[in-house]
Amino acid sequence: MDITTTQYKHSDLVKVNGRIDSATAPQLAKTLDEITNAGRYRIILDLEEVEFMSSAGLRVLIGTQKTCKRYNRGEVVLASVPKRIYDALELAGFVPLFRFFDNVLDAVGSI
Repeated sequence: MDITTTQYKHSDLVKVNGRIDSATAPQLAKTLDEITNAGRYRIILDLEEVEFMSSAGLRVLIGTQKTCKRYNRGEVVLASVPKRIYDALELAGFVPLFRFFDNVLDAVGSI
């Protein structure tokens, strides 16, 4: 799994490539924790090139979303989510907890 982060004026873009499973989820959690610990709570996750996400990856998403939404500071939005990842989020009941965008540009503009 590869993670690329880009900091914008009002948000951070985190582009993930590969598989998010129990072996790689801690790396994603560490990256997202570094962003939130720096006081930045508006995060766009670009999942376009994610092939697979396990329950460990879902836990990371939910944990980060809770941190960002606490005290109404920000949120995690998901961009370019592949159908199989969306289906996993829907099956877990997580779809209402996130905003979804078809592309990164729309996500950056919304936050």
